[in-house]
Amino acid sequence: MTNSPRTILRVHFHLPDPSGELFEQLLGLLANITPRVQALPPNAADLDITGALRFFHTDARGLAQLVRLRCLALYGVRTTAATGPNRMIVSMAAATTTPGGITVIGHTPYDVAAFLRPQPLAALPGIGPATAKRLTRYGLTSIGELADLPLLTVQRILGATDGRALHGRARGLDDRPVIPQAAPRSTGADHTFDRDELDPGEHHHTLLGLAERLGARMREDDVVTRTLTLTVRYADRSSTIKSRTLAEPTAHSPTLTKTAYSLYELLGLERARVRGMSLRAEALQPAEHATRQLSFDPTDDKARRIEAAADRARARFGPDAVKPAVLATRDASRL
Repeated sequence: MTNSPRTILRVHFHLPDPSGELFEQLLGLLANITPRVQALPPNAADLDITGALRFFHTDARGLAQLVRLRCLALYGVRTTAATGPNRMIVSMAAATTTPGGITVIGHTPYDVAAFLRPQPLAALPGIGPATAKRLTRYGLTSIGELADLPLLTVQRILGATDGRALHGRARGLDDRPVIPQAAPRSTGADHTFDRDELDPGEHHHTLLGLAERLGARMREDDVVTRTLTLTVRYADRSSTIKSRTLAEPTAHSPTLTKTAYSLYELLGLERARVRGMSLRAEALQPAEHATRQLSFDPTDDKARRIEAAADRARARFGPDAVKPAVLATRDASRL
């Protein structure tokens, strides 16, 4: 009896509201199919379904369809999925799969090469704009052309370590296991516009409000975050997600706002029809365990004292008792 080839399933959840609670429930659903589930917050997971295929007496596509059916029937959540021989392949395949669809990449060298070789260099994990530009100067434009180069040539261009890693990926190699783990604790704030919103000014006002809500909630729970994730949902039901690791753990609203604005600018939206936005703080930790770099800037200390006073007012009079002037002015103009 021969061992079955390793099969990985990547699932993207189309969450109407990136709620940590709903994400954890969906992870629990996946754990009923295979115990080897690795959470990829805020809306995806990798599953090693090698053993599950035998248990359910089906193939990779059939199991992906089962996951799609259970997510939709039990939680009303649509999914996009891809299966293949390793985590890199399924990650790339899921990124090019039509929302709601399923892509299956076979295990043979021909199947892997047929999927990888035509794709542009930028599609390969680990190749950013600078690396792609350097390889282009050598006449390389596709993953297949990179895979055809001798390893020593690639290492002369990119260095020994990076060259070996990217040359292996270009040939479809990735031995990373699926490591079972739950989603780290997180919290978020979400806003859906009354109509598709094209105005960047309204987008910025919304981000300010989300950051204020998120910061106040974390300070109330006495936790801080090191990673902030912005999700922008569009009129065509697609979405874009950007994350950033902060310099230090924080629940300070001005820092969260500045980071949210920076993530928004990275999207380069021009006349985009935005349906909604959400801001999520990932991998929360107790505030008492976090350290903060001391600042000699008196305005920073003053801002934190004002923030503490505002928190006390909100605790006594309600969450809307204190808010930034720009948000209060905008709300008053809509009355």
